[in-house]
Amino acid sequence: MEDGRLVYGFKGNFLVRSRPLIVDEAFATVTTNSSDSEERIQAVLDDLKRRFPAAKVYLMGTSNGTASTMKLAPYLSERIAGVIHTSSRSEIYGFDSRRYKNRQLIVHHRRDGCRGTPFFAAESAHERFGTDFIAMEGGTSVGNPCEAFAYHGYNGIERETIDAIKKWIRQGD
Repeated sequence: MEDGRLVYGFKGNFLVRSRPLIVDEAFATVTTNSSDSEERIQAVLDDLKRRFPAAKVYLMGTSNGTASTMKLAPYLSERIAGVIHTSSRSEIYGFDSRRYKNRQLIVHHRRDGCRGTPFFAAESAHERFGTDFIAMEGGTSVGNPCEAFAYHGYNGIERETIDAIKKWIRQGD
């Protein structure tokens, strides 16, 4: 808290920066730091279920956070509606989403220049395993290609990226 306001760490992070765009009459979000602890994610899910019993829950991670989304996928397979991996680490290449009962989505910027999150790995997972896939284009890239204000963080196309994700979520309803 600063001056009576909640202040988030990682304010530049795509998911934290775009949070206001994914809150509306149909969507609400919960932001937490990356964790691949089943106990911790279950505590969050239990709280959400208690407060919003009819809500369909999707876990979304970006960049290094996709290590957690991929690791938690087996645990979450029958517990939540789906998992969304954005700007995924290269390990997404071998991520076989067919093994899970819930929906899986990969979102990646075609020009992501971060060497740890190559576009070809995300696209290959889609082609190899049939994982739903959204390839984004446009925006601007400033500074380090692995940082939030580069293509890696959908800089300048946050709304378009979130709208594409929300459209995908609605298609599963």
